Amino acid sequence: MNTDRPLLVATGVRKVYRTGSVTVTALHDLDLVVRSGELVGVMGPSGSGKTTLLNCLSGLDDIDGGRVEIDGRDLFAMSDAARTEHRARTMGFVFQAFNLIPVFSAVENVELPLLLVGIRPHDARRRALAMLDRVGLTHRVEHRPSEMSGGEQQRVTIARALVGRPAVVWADEPTGNLDTVMADQVMDLLCELNRDESQTIVLVTHDSAIGARVPRLIRMRDGRLVDDLRQGPSGSRPVTDLSLG
Repeated sequence: MNTDRPLLVATGVRKVYRTGSVTVTALHDLDLVVRSGELVGVMGPSGSGKTTLLNCLSGLDDIDGGRVEIDGRDLFAMSDAARTEHRARTMGFVFQAFNLIPVFSAVENVELPLLLVGIRPHDARRRALAMLDRVGLTHRVEHRPSEMSGGEQQRVTIARALVGRPAVVWADEPTGNLDTVMADQVMDLLCELNRDESQTIVLVTHDSAIGARVPRLIRMRDGRLVDDLRQGPSGSRPVTDLSLG
């Protein structure tokens, strides 16, 4: 795994929610670096800012202060249209709710993001079939989501996230809707993709068993990073400086 080059550099990121006269700061001037090829878990209690962090770092939500660079490009210096296109071409997303199109087959769901960015249909289908094979679903390519188990649906979601060869995959509670056995299988797949293909993954989870499996674990509380640990067979050790990754 190549972790020498910073892929994500977030500096002083602040997110504020306003409802009438009530103001809530969800992220407090947060600094974070993620290097290419890392698998990073983000944990914390409900309301700690985990999903807000993911949404802000990926550009799904606007920020109220700071800077987010992905592969050297400042997300929030772009127009909304440019940021949307950049996200479609360089990022993949895996959500707890799968978000598959129910009337589409597995292969149609996976090829859709390629078609949306102008890949020729023949090439999109070929790449979608290859990615479904990579996640172990060759036998399910023509099945619709309702005909698959939860674990199989999440594998389709992972294939869809990866088919565009993204710089980073954002995974928000990817095992949250799965039983323990299926959750382990999905996590096995994510770890394998990270290890064998150096796929950069940032994963939000509330599950301590999932958090224990990632090489780097960030803990959040009240919109702040409170721990940043390297994990391995010999135990955990803190990252010296949260801002340096």
